[in-house]
Amino acid sequence: MERIWLKSYPPGVPADVDLAEYDSIRDIFERAVAKFADLPAFHCMGRTLTYAELDRLSRDFASWLQNEAGLAKGARVALMMPNLLQYPVAVFGLLRAGLVGVNCNPLYTPRELEHQLNDSGAEAIVILENFAKTFEEVAPRTKVRHVVTTQVGDLLGFPKSLVVNFVVKRVKKAVPAFRLPGAVAFRDALAAGEGKPLAAVPIALEDIAFLQYTGGTTGVSKGAMLTHGNLVANLLQVSSWVGTGLEEGREVIITALPMYHIFALTGNCLTFMKFGAKNVLIPNPRDLPAFVAEMGRHPFTAITGVNTLFNAMLHTPGFAELDFSGLKMTLGGGMAVQRAVAERWLEVTKTPLVEAYGLTETSPGACINPLVKDARYNGTAGLPLPSTTVTIRDDDGRELAVGETGEICIAGPQVMKGYWNRPDETAKVMFPDGAFRTGDIGFMDDRGYVKIVDRKKDMILVSGFNVYPNEVEDVVAMMPGVLEVCAVSAPDEKSGEVVRVVIVRKDPALTRDQVIEHCRKHLTGYKLPRIVEFWKELPKTNVGKVLRREVKNSPVAS
Repeated sequence: MERIWLKSYPPGVPADVDLAEYDSIRDIFERAVAKFADLPAFHCMGRTLTYAELDRLSRDFASWLQNEAGLAKGARVALMMPNLLQYPVAVFGLLRAGLVGVNCNPLYTPRELEHQLNDSGAEAIVILENFAKTFEEVAPRTKVRHVVTTQVGDLLGFPKSLVVNFVVKRVKKAVPAFRLPGAVAFRDALAAGEGKPLAAVPIALEDIAFLQYTGGTTGVSKGAMLTHGNLVANLLQVSSWVGTGLEEGREVIITALPMYHIFALTGNCLTFMKFGAKNVLIPNPRDLPAFVAEMGRHPFTAITGVNTLFNAMLHTPGFAELDFSGLKMTLGGGMAVQRAVAERWLEVTKTPLVEAYGLTETSPGACINPLVKDARYNGTAGLPLPSTTVTIRDDDGRELAVGETGEICIAGPQVMKGYWNRPDETAKVMFPDGAFRTGDIGFMDDRGYVKIVDRKKDMILVSGFNVYPNEVEDVVAMMPGVLEVCAVSAPDEKSGEVVRVVIVRKDPALTRDQVIEHCRKHLTGYKLPRIVEFWKELPKTNVGKVLRREVKNSPVAS
């Protein structure tokens, strides 16, 4: 199809990227640590690792994986920890050794963890002690042979590491007792790998870099096979878009989203490494006062997040008083950015909140809005990235015309190799021409901007009319008394389904009648909420994305 979106590209952004620029993530890493050796790479809890230190530590860990653990190219290594300095050390170590990373959410239940470890065939795990008890429960039923445990303060330096680890374990009692015979301490693994040779394992673009699990909220979690080529391509695509306004060695990005999530892994960890940026890691963004205080210690130039995180920050005392003079980029993804949040963000920070769109299966970036100073909220997911083709198709795979609504399909070098050991599931989401079926409903306008209407499975059918939760949520979120909102369907004998909204109030006095009256001014009759509930909080994923399914499955308050 004609790439009509190219006419809307900002100056300096190419139509395509050079996929031959790097031969692997390891290649990007090695060039970065050599070029920016003396610059800060990652900062966490008062300690900074330079690129040279990251090079040395990740090399030592890679050596341990090869020489002590005896893991061969392609072996899977699970990682289960929040944003700590140990994460980039471990992830770049395993990639340098030619291994495959399997990111695990630290909040997994034993059942979820067991499934992911067994499905991936992980032979090793690097786990924060706080979550070791979960692994202990399932360890005998997995193929994991090598366990590396770490504590929060392990890389913070003496004596701070001792103090932090003591407080976490003895004062906060945040480490449940566990027993894992044969487990190796992270610092001991680094010491054991130091000085031993690191074999230069050949790595090609088609080799798998990560098994990134997805779909856990809608069915059996599946491992998306993301190759070095997928991630290199997405890094080049994203950096070609954002790089027009960034300076090598001078950027500071706030990383509050966990790096075990694909958004922060590619967008923060990998992409900003290419620019020699400093990544400020936030281990617990839910502690908003501490999060805001940490932001105040750094002249940050970029931040990524999800709508709920930005909304929460805007309502945290002290946030509006931060110094935003150096902020160049605020990127929102993972869920729709709401107009009320975007407009308030611009008002407070004087920098637009730019919405991007992607999925785990696309590494994740597929579309992004222009990063221009005078950008305003436009309610779209943006334009397809360089070397990316977005089509809108009907259920039979036929491409629809501009302005017509259908399933958003994505083709490009960032699209996954497939689902691990699930050719049947892969076939369900891939068209023969290589386009990936996102399951998202939307359309493309005549400028090439993609508008997401909603997820297929989230659509509400009221008397035969389609109601999209995002639209209802946007309208409700405009109310000053609303902090957060989630719209779902509820069964109804007369119309089949009705709209149900669950609201977290900012104003305790907000009433159902006020919500209905507000919606009546902005929505047609069949879209009006018939059920309005007020909750203390909404259930969310590890990155703050609202779990619509949990809301939908909860009983309606009487």
